[in-house]
Amino acid sequence: MVVEAGVPGNGAGAGSGGIPSMWGCGGRRRRRLLGGVLLLLLGAVVVRRFNWSDLVPMRLWGRVRGLQAEDSQFLLEGMPFRIFGGSVHYFRVPREYWRDRLTKMRACGLNTLTTYVPWNLHEAARGKFDFTGNLDLKAFIKMAAEVGLWVILRPGPYICSEWDLGGLPSWLLQDPDMQLRTTYKGFTEAVDAYFDQLMKKVVPLQYKKGGPIIAVQVENEYGSYAQDPNYMTYMKMALLNRGIVEMLMTSDNKDGLSSGVVEGALSTINFQKLELGTMFYLDSVQRNKPTLVMEYWTGWFDSWGGPHYIFDADDMVNTVEKVLKMGASINLYMFHGGTNFGFMNGAVHFGDYKADVTSYDYDAVLTEAGDYTSKFFKLRQLFTTLVDKPLPVPPVISNKASYGAILMQQHFSLWDVMSLLLEPIKLEQPINMENLQVNDGNGQSYGYVLYETVLPGGGQLYSHDHVRDRAQVFINTWHIGYLDYTVQELTIPDGQGYRLLRLLVENCGRVNYGLLLNDQRKGLIGDIFINKTALRNFKIYSLEMDLGFMDRINSASHWSPMPDSSVGPAFFRGTLRVQYMPQDTFLKLQGWEKGVVFVNGRNLGRYWKIGPQETLYLPGTWLHPGDNEIIIFEERAAGRIIQSTDLPYLGRTQYVD
Repeated sequence: MVVEAGVPGNGAGAGSGGIPSMWGCGGRRRRRLLGGVLLLLLGAVVVRRFNWSDLVPMRLWGRVRGLQAEDSQFLLEGMPFRIFGGSVHYFRVPREYWRDRLTKMRACGLNTLTTYVPWNLHEAARGKFDFTGNLDLKAFIKMAAEVGLWVILRPGPYICSEWDLGGLPSWLLQDPDMQLRTTYKGFTEAVDAYFDQLMKKVVPLQYKKGGPIIAVQVENEYGSYAQDPNYMTYMKMALLNRGIVEMLMTSDNKDGLSSGVVEGALSTINFQKLELGTMFYLDSVQRNKPTLVMEYWTGWFDSWGGPHYIFDADDMVNTVEKVLKMGASINLYMFHGGTNFGFMNGAVHFGDYKADVTSYDYDAVLTEAGDYTSKFFKLRQLFTTLVDKPLPVPPVISNKASYGAILMQQHFSLWDVMSLLLEPIKLEQPINMENLQVNDGNGQSYGYVLYETVLPGGGQLYSHDHVRDRAQVFINTWHIGYLDYTVQELTIPDGQGYRLLRLLVENCGRVNYGLLLNDQRKGLIGDIFINKTALRNFKIYSLEMDLGFMDRINSASHWSPMPDSSVGPAFFRGTLRVQYMPQDTFLKLQGWEKGVVFVNGRNLGRYWKIGPQETLYLPGTWLHPGDNEIIIFEERAAGRIIQSTDLPYLGRTQYVD
């Protein structure tokens, strides 16, 4: 009973070798599972080696079977095959570092890459598609093949992934009747248009066409949503009708398995803690099929105000070993997490709204900056016991630099920015950011919106839960407090004369998981009140802080020298000088309160003094020799310097339960 695994190459097929499988051929699978569990408990499982290099030559015209699920095992072109996978997301890693991360995956002993595809980046504006630069999906997949990895593609359209709106573009929410992840016409028409473009890129990269893609996932974790019984069939056909010919899979946790399946697709399971009951349940959903743990969670993600979650390396590796000894295939989610650059972090909302931090370190096998962890070496040791030929030598890690203190030299008040650079939208009632008439009718996706109206007098300001997600409240330029999900009332002092009420509202990140996806419009989503009177006649300023916006800010002549003390909201500018070849570094914003950092015009991400994250990862590839411009948008309390250090600090740690 041997399961074999191979690697992609120039026309190469499956290799030989493997480890014993308790899901062997013949007999009832439940009996095999029970027998295998007994063997595992008795320590009687014998591990047999396999040879990565024992490849079966195969001409392109011979790639006709692809990946198959035959009884208890996978077959690749008729040869027994094991999936030893790891997740890396190209959109969370600078393109210049893709090969480094993939080579490290191969050196760890893995043979398969899994990656999501973020619709909201590839079609940020309706009908305008981008597959270039850091979004060059074809180049990423081809690079995976070059380093010896097969690919399982997870194209969505929904990906979850702690990513804003689970990867769905915000312009879908312009439709007040939108029903995401259903067969609602407005949604399926948008998916069809997107898939028409996406599938052109990936169909030629399938195994049967000579590429490395051996399987494609149908949507993602739909069983945890399951709002439309016809949706998964629609999604399956959307793939098949556009030329997908490789194995289809679904992916769910135990609670979603029964609702996330679709005929013709292999069901896979997601978990962190191995429970034999979960394996039995998967067996009851689909009998006599190989088992794939599509997401074995190697760590966990962090939210603002919480701890930095870690997952014990020994516990993780022990579970991986048990899964392999049970004969299952496995994918490590994440092998390398990367970074939620810009405003792309997601959020959770189960009773309380919690936005995710900028770092997606995930306590994964590689750190956020791509360095090795103890998990890497323990996993490599495990996989080394399974191979006859030594694994590739792990690449040398890159040096990290400490560039010292960066002095902020100039500032530019947001109030001056508004009066000098921005044109307001004038509306009687407030409107959410997605429906603002900006960006050629696509609305505003991310960042901030400032709502301004004349105060009729003092009293109580009520938000009626219409602030999404967090608003600083000002009278003229005087800060009087915050409104958010928990604080929905503020006292407005009486005053005389003409006074402006200003609400600077931040979209902190759209929920990426759960049943609230259709309720993720941002900004002011309804009326706010003084006493019992709804406020009217607004000037609304779009502050998306995209590349064009930051270019206008940077080129303005109205920057002033730093005062002795300064408060936000304002922009602050300084210079990071690099003498030689730039290296990765980490920016520490001690003394600052909350805001966003831009490096040479690129959005590095958010910071917030409540933690846990205290440093932002700055890739060396974003820097150049000489002067590099740092601009900080600080909402409230500005510091004088930021510190460049060679060590990250992601905050107080807590073991994930």
